[in-house]
Amino acid sequence: MKNILCFGDSNTFGFVPLDGSRYDADKRWSGILKKSLAGKYNVIEAGCNNRTCIADNPEGPLFTGYKAIAPYLENHPDLKLVVLGLGINDLQFTYKLSAEEVGKGLQRLIKDIKQKTNAKILVLIPNIIGSSILASFFSQMFDETSIEKSKQLPELFKNIAEKTKSDFLDLNTFAAPSEKDGLHYDEEMHKKIAEAAEKKIKEILL
Repeated sequence: MKNILCFGDSNTFGFVPLDGSRYDADKRWSGILKKSLAGKYNVIEAGCNNRTCIADNPEGPLFTGYKAIAPYLENHPDLKLVVLGLGINDLQFTYKLSAEEVGKGLQRLIKDIKQKTNAKILVLIPNIIGSSILASFFSQMFDETSIEKSKQLPELFKNIAEKTKSDFLDLNTFAAPSEKDGLHYDEEMHKKIAEAAEKKIKEILL
């Protein structure tokens, strides 16, 4: 069985923007993907709320992407594909990172994966943060500067994916975060992401 690792933040975990709970496996995109690809691929769900890509999260290694991914790579040396859904949490104003620095973090993470496995990589280019975040709980973490920086990530991440010979899927072309918090997806968006990811994965692993 071919293993696929879906490694990301709260949107991979399945954070519900309405109440902060977690979507059931049949409603979050990685869970939908796991079910739809069953029998052909084994999808490993590895989402974590508030996980960064490169910034050292004070909550610990599990919440810091480049540190948290190591055990998955070590325990699954036969990985065929790693789907990366990170980058937005690095834009929290306390980290004071530029969009370019986040991009370099993604490039570093991809390099680490390629050094430890022969897996192909699919970068999920994150949605631009919605302005409604400023009136939500997450205004304690993100501000107008975070939103502006998020607008730079699509082009940066696309260029990095091409430079590292990784595949990419730009979520901005078909999905959008909930108006509830400008950050997380509703059920319909999770379904769309799962469908698009499945199509892309089949193309990559043919």
